Amino acid sequence: MIRGIRGATTVENNQADEIIEHSIEMMQDLIDKNDVEPEQVVSVLFTVTEDLNDAFPAKALRSLEGWTYVPVMCMQEIPVPGSLERCVRVMVTVETDQSQHEVSHIYHYEAKQLRPDLKS
Repeated sequence: MIRGIRGATTVENNQADEIIEHSIEMMQDLIDKNDVEPEQVVSVLFTVTEDLNDAFPAKALRSLEGWTYVPVMCMQEIPVPGSLERCVRVMVTVETDQSQHEVSHIYHYEAKQLRPDLKS
């Protein structure tokens, strides 16, 4: 079965080190909680809000062992007025036996407010 696993995190500053660090933290949590192996991954899509342009969050994924050949793209989130600022979102499409209910979506820092109904 193909499933999407969502994640989001925020940073305080538009600084490459912080964007990469928080993205690694989010991805490692998503990987660990869902037992994801790179070979199971179809693709990874990252988005960032328009106020983040100092680094590609895909660089975070490339720093993890075994993720070199996973297809990854980065793009800008739609700038909806009043939306959460300094936010990195991810959609990981994986082959898994988990049901939708069993998938653990990951929300860190201020991004927890995006989906308070989902516990991460």
